[in-house]
Amino acid sequence: MIFICVKFPVKPEHADDWVELTRDFTEATRAEEGNLFFDWSRSVEDPTEYVLVEGFRDDAAEAHVTSPHFKQAQADLPQYLRETPYIRNQLMEGDHWDRLGEFEVG
Repeated sequence: MIFICVKFPVKPEHADDWVELTRDFTEATRAEEGNLFFDWSRSVEDPTEYVLVEGFRDDAAEAHVTSPHFKQAQADLPQYLRETPYIRNQLMEGDHWDRLGEFEVG
């Protein structure tokens, strides 16, 4: 799996609208054949920062970044950002989330 985490520094005046501004992009990406997850979270320390956690099977991330909806997001979303987003990506074994044994429930 290709595991990707991106921090999006959103302009304060658009922070409350970010989920709606990215809705089409999010829904289209989640519908991609190789997408495993595509989840947004809002930082509890900085309400203008959104964190995107993504997972793609094998080389599906390449199809994602060449898709029409990705290119549309590249054109549309930068106007709402304070600066270029920060990214980390890693190729990992498996295609699932593991359980956190240190916090086992039940």
